Amino acid sequence: MTLENKLNITNQVELAKAEEKISKQKAKQLFDSGDIAKVEVGTFKGLAFIHAYLFEDIYDFAGKIREVNIAKGNFRFAPLMYLQASLEHIDAMSQSSFDQIIEKYVEMNIAHPFREGNGRATRIWLDLILKKELKQVVDWNKVDKDEYLSAMQRSVVKDVEIKTLLKAALTDQIDDRALFMKGIDVSYYYEGYSEFKTEEL
Repeated sequence: MTLENKLNITNQVELAKAEEKISKQKAKQLFDSGDIAKVEVGTFKGLAFIHAYLFEDIYDFAGKIREVNIAKGNFRFAPLMYLQASLEHIDAMSQSSFDQIIEKYVEMNIAHPFREGNGRATRIWLDLILKKELKQVVDWNKVDKDEYLSAMQRSVVKDVEIKTLLKAALTDQIDDRALFMKGIDVSYYYEGYSEFKTEEL
């Protein structure tokens, strides 16, 4: 079933293409316009700003807390009845060390506050926390898709694997435009979107 969208597209493949193209253009704009500096770092409010920015031209629910329960494979994300409390808990979590930041990221992934586009918005959110607190970001080109996805799956029980994986990919090139654009491409590739290169849009 195709998600309801502002583009009135009913074909799943067409919608995926349009979503990728438009939201990558918006990710590029987020960086180039300097709007990325407006993001409140490490809070759900900041994440909602990023999500709305990327997806507002496509979905009515952009930046809004989901109203349905969702699952991926056999994993159920935070149930609706606990979602608000979960987000408040995440906002209050410390983020002064690498371990704390990844723990916060893992919790936000379990919350999965939006109907669609959680991973892509949350990876930008994660990099902004790392940038502010540690003056580093992840070079996503160095993070293998299968290793990342399986580490994230297991992070619900044990987060040592995702910590090891992301720590090895840290860089201090925090304002590097090319790195940001490539990072968006890799982030989308994790979710099965690889039709367009952000830099060329």
